[in-house]
Amino acid sequence: MAEPYPESIPDIEITARETLSDGFYKLEKVTFRQRDADGSEQTLDREVLHNGPGAAVLPYDRARGAVLLVRQLRIAAALNGDIPFLVEACAGVVDPGDQATDTVAKEALQELGYRLHDVRKVFELYTSPGGSAEKLHLFMAAYTPGDRVSDGGGLPAEGEQIRVLEVPLDRAWEMVQSGRIIDAKTVLLLQHLRLLEQAVGG
Repeated sequence: MAEPYPESIPDIEITARETLSDGFYKLEKVTFRQRDADGSEQTLDREVLHNGPGAAVLPYDRARGAVLLVRQLRIAAALNGDIPFLVEACAGVVDPGDQATDTVAKEALQELGYRLHDVRKVFELYTSPGGSAEKLHLFMAAYTPGDRVSDGGGLPAEGEQIRVLEVPLDRAWEMVQSGRIIDAKTVLLLQHLRLLEQAVGG
């Protein structure tokens, strides 16, 4: 059986970093030398998108068996020929100086219109480390109907036109199985919550 990590990690030296674009996200060309265990060496270039760190949260009302999700425009999905309005967990970029917990609290107010309780971190994951530096902090949280303080919907000044969805957990998982929910972070959070609920119920 293979070990989870190699016995010897190749030496890596970053020799150059060039900013290719610094728009909505930063795109960087990174040149590095990699020395293998046998002593051979090669120089490689990789483009890295700096689109994080980020944080996402799945609020759950256990008494009613419901979760809060959002539906919003994702232009990358449209470019792939998918429906551009994706159903997702509430999420946002962690601003400099903020903690991930600050981000989920802020985004829940802006996008969902809810104050959350019992916020608990469950995962810390890279989404696509082959070309993206994004590291996501994923959370679960509790809410009730009484925690609603606004209509949510995001920030129109940032082009956000977000629809808030309250969906039974079983229905949300059916949306995963049918391909209606295809966002990775959301699938992971829903699966984690289902496993927790099965453990409690079983």
